[in-house]
Amino acid sequence: MKSNILAWLQEGSITIPSLLFSEYRNLNLNETELVLLLNILTFIEKGNEFPTPEELSARMTVSISDCNEMLRRLIQRGFIEIIDQYSHDGIRFEKYSINPLWEKLIDQFMIINKTSKEIDKKAEETDLYTCFEKEFGRPLSPFECESLGMWMDDDHHDPVIIKAALREAVMSGKLNFRYIDRILFEWKKNGIRTIEQAKNHGRKFRQKQISKGNVKDDSHQPLVPFYNWLEQ
Repeated sequence: MKSNILAWLQEGSITIPSLLFSEYRNLNLNETELVLLLNILTFIEKGNEFPTPEELSARMTVSISDCNEMLRRLIQRGFIEIIDQYSHDGIRFEKYSINPLWEKLIDQFMIINKTSKEIDKKAEETDLYTCFEKEFGRPLSPFECESLGMWMDDDHHDPVIIKAALREAVMSGKLNFRYIDRILFEWKKNGIRTIEQAKNHGRKFRQKQISKGNVKDDSHQPLVPFYNWLEQ
């Protein structure tokens, strides 16, 4: 019995991406095809890089002919490929490659990631529209919606930065899109892409105004506001 258990332990293990189990259906693979691919991978890991349909069928509940047909379909559909190679003695041999399967899995992961980002972006856009309509106390006009959409399409304007510009306009008592656009323009011109950079820019701006001695002079108010909201 010990020798049997030892032999079983020596069978080893293979590493399989969990993404394969969660996404094989979206790759248009059925359970039988998945098990066949896993068996091929197991044989490759053990040094048998070109298992026969007989060897694969012996591990599964499908006939040799069915196994052979599945192998043919998997090759045609681009999940596996047969590669010609030569030994050190110049003898030609064939082996299976699972790389096409991994490439398809990577493509699927990129699709999932892109979809997730699109969902997140859509949620951010909805939240942004809601924030603007709440502050304006009314639905946005078509022109305002277009302006907001242009800001969001600008890679420099993160939704957080747009919200910050909205808050600055509210605090300055100048709640209009032209004024907000001016704030975003000034921030972009100064390379401001984060809230922390906006804080530092506002701090330096106030210090500059104090040094000029015109902080309280209403006739010399700058085009860009003092960013008072950043100190809240």
